[in-house]
Order: sequence, then structure tokens, then C-alpha cells
Amino acid sequence: MNSSPLARRSMLAATAAAALLLVAACGDSGGESGGEGGDDALGLINPGTLTACSEVPYPPFEVEDAEAPSGYSGFDIDLLQAIADELELDLAVEDVSFEALQSGTTLAADQCDIGASAITITPEREENLTFSEPYYDSLQSLLVAPDSGIESIADLDGVNVGVQAGTTGMSYAEENAEGATLVEYPGNSELWSAIQAGQIDAILQDLPVNVENAKADPAYVIVEEYSTDEQYGYAMDGDAPEEFVTAINDALQTLRDDGTYQDIYDSYFAVEPQ
Repeated sequence: MNSSPLARRSMLAATAAAALLLVAACGDSGGESGGEGGDDALGLINPGTLTACSEVPYPPFEVEDAEAPSGYSGFDIDLLQAIADELELDLAVEDVSFEALQSGTTLAADQCDIGASAITITPEREENLTFSEPYYDSLQSLLVAPDSGIESIADLDGVNVGVQAGTTGMSYAEENAEGATLVEYPGNSELWSAIQAGQIDAILQDLPVNVENAKADPAYVIVEEYSTDEQYGYAMDGDAPEEFVTAINDALQTLRDDGTYQDIYDSYFAVEPQ
């Protein structure tokens, strides 16, 4: 039976609408671009963006940098930027306290996807965090004030020693700096200001950071280094999706294999010829 012109127009309109819905559904099936399996599989808090939390400044690992895509640079951030690029993601960085980061608070609250802040992998932290494969081996060190008379950790009895709260440097000082008065500060900038003001006589913390302090003022010297078998890892929530952890580790391995990791490492830590 032939239908009327009005009926035919209605059928055509319905067919077109159905076709548009089918196209839209097909377009959504792959998720947002970026990352292995799409953003949905990675569980990013902001699709298309890898959001990192970091305690800044902590040179040479984290520093403000207006010319960098994220507004920050340093070894941790540059390497993470390369990881984000590998995953075809943007990188955003939020400045948070180290204590909140290493305890897992900021990650559990979905403030960020990943922590990049020279975070040493420890069994205690692994109770709340999931770590990437290690990306940096670190040492602890002792930086002293001018004319302090301090030559080693054995000379710290009765001395005010600055440490950063919640760090492995603080733990090392608690275990090894016998008789020292440990003074806690939230970050390196406060430690550096305190030793310059004469409020403390020494800083015990990660070697690369003390190296930067000594470069800033050659009157301050590193008198000892301590091997602690510490390794840094990027921190993720304890319940981070397996796809996200795998994507970070795979990208990190790719950067090692193609030489990008070494280029970034050398730009911060390579020893210049004498």
C-alpha cells in the first residue's frame, strides 16, 4: 500500500535521526584519545590530562618554570612530561605539601593522578601507594654551615640539624645522628633559609638537593654522603587501575630504550669534565 507524502517525510526524518545516533555511539566507543586503551581505562581525573602533584621547589627535581608546558620543570617533571607525551596526554602540575603526598592523602582524594616529588619507595609508603618502576637511585648527605667544625655525622651531638618532615632523610637522621636535635621543616626552601639564618648548623637530606644548595652558596659544603639503597618512584593511589600503572611503566621503559631518559638525566646530573 502506498503511503502519503507526509508519512514518507516522517519516515525519512526518523531514519536520519537513527543514523545520527548510530554514528555518535560508534564515535564514543573508543573513549577519549590518549593513553593505552583510552582515558576511561587509565582512570584519569581529567580526561586527556595527566595531573601530577608535587612539592615545589625541590631543585633539581622540581622547580617553577614559566617556559615549561606545565609551568614547572626539574628532573622529575621533565621525565614525567616525556611520559605524558609518550601517552599523548597533556601534563598539569599542582603544588602540594610533601607530607600529604607521601602519605597518599592527595591521591586518595583524587586531587591528582600521580605524585612526582623525589619520593623514595619504602614498604611503609607502599601500604597506601602504588609506585612505578624506580627511575632514580639516590644518596643522603650532610651539608654544614661555614666554620661549623662538623666533619661527619659523628659530630652532630648537641647540634641543631635540619630535616624535611616525612622524608627518608629525616628517618636516616633519627636512626644515625646520635645526640642531634632534629628540627623539622616542610621543604628545602625553609631548610636553606634556616641554615643561612643560623637557626640550624646542618642539613641532612637527599644528595642532589644539597648539591644545589652548595652551588647556590659555595661557603656551604657537603661533608658526607650516605648510601641507603634508596630509589625514587612515581606514586599512584593504592587502588590505581592496573592499566594506568602499566601505561606509566611502559612509557618509562620506552624512554629508557630510546635514549630520552638518559638525555634528561644527563641534563641534570652529568658530571662535567674537569
